[in-house]
Amino acid sequence: MTDIHAQDLAARYIALWIEPDVESRRRAIQELWVEGGTHILQPPQEIREIAAGLGFDSTTLQAHGHDELDVRVTRSYERFVAPGQFTFRARGNAVRLHDIVKFDWEMVPVGGGEAVGSGLEVLVLDENGRITADYMFPGI
Repeated sequence: MTDIHAQDLAARYIALWIEPDVESRRRAIQELWVEGGTHILQPPQEIREIAAGLGFDSTTLQAHGHDELDVRVTRSYERFVAPGQFTFRARGNAVRLHDIVKFDWEMVPVGGGEAVGSGLEVLVLDENGRITADYMFPGI
């Protein structure tokens, strides 16, 4: 497997979610994920309960492939980062075990201050160090 440093990968991953340039985001997605890569999101408990109440038997949200990943990242950017109030950062605790990298992240005010959101990211890599599956657990 390619020699990927966990902290560097976490930094590149987070940089994608706060990148303002549409083309740069798209390039980063293509560099980070394999073509058929998947982003799997476990929504916060409140959203899972609402979905279950509406009869959804699966409350996991998924994006497959570069196009859907682009939509997912862009929507997150537009909702949380573009208005100028918040940014994301890795907590600096990324670790790698074989083809798995895990790290914590947080959403913080742009001007500094306490985190207003956080989560756990678990990335599964291919032999070239690109993401095949990305499991996001916000609110952890």
